[in-house]
Amino acid sequence: MSMARAPPGAQVGLMSRRQFLKLLGGSTLAAACSPGPLGRTLVAPPTEAGIRAIAFDLFTIFDPRGVDRRVAALLGENAALPATWKTRLFEYCWIRSASGQYVDFEHLVRDSLVYAARAHGVAIADAVRASLEAAFTELAPWPDASTTLRELAARGLRLAPLANYAPRMIEALLDHAGIRDVFEALISTDQARTYKPHPRAYALAEATFGLPRRQIAFAAFGGWDAAGAHWYGYPTFWVNRLGTAPEELVAADATGPDLARLATWVAAH
Repeated sequence: MSMARAPPGAQVGLMSRRQFLKLLGGSTLAAACSPGPLGRTLVAPPTEAGIRAIAFDLFTIFDPRGVDRRVAALLGENAALPATWKTRLFEYCWIRSASGQYVDFEHLVRDSLVYAARAHGVAIADAVRASLEAAFTELAPWPDASTTLRELAARGLRLAPLANYAPRMIEALLDHAGIRDVFEALISTDQARTYKPHPRAYALAEATFGLPRRQIAFAAFGGWDAAGAHWYGYPTFWVNRLGTAPEELVAADATGPDLARLATWVAAH
């Protein structure tokens, strides 16, 4: 069944509590017909095969190295500080997720920056700190991103980011790049009060699209995210843009350096 995309102001990651609890209870779809993420009824025929939707990690679309460039512009060349900042940011995500001590991603961006500055003995004024934090919502898209996303949407595929970003951050990032209209929904793991790779985070795409997981491809930027999505049961493509070595976890179903290779793989499925 085809479905119109949400208008730019649509609420991020909508899903009813009943729908989410049924999903966690073991049913991929609470029923053949269930309330959709935008308030409409979604019908997902169980006999229809093939990939019908794609959930994206945001860094498959946006170049995260913009954070490093912002640090260099404001604090001078210091490769160690942004590396510490980003590493500690994801460590905080995983630690808080594992221990059930959730705070949203904006909070963690700030906490990890404070830690990185302290670790490297750098004093950061409030205005500079705010500009550094804003870098996460002002990243440049990868050169192929906009064109490939629009081609995928034109094929009738349903698209959504599935991101650890807080809802406001997703909205700001996509609006800044002018590609908000490509996506049917915006899925923040804030809805599940956890972070990827927790299974509750990946479950949000099933509930949002109203499709079984075998019909939702997941595009991962990190090898760990590809492993988490694969373990959850999504057909998974690792968009390995930086040529990172494979993890000793589980292999994605396929891998390639850009979204064009993802599009080719999806077309074959």
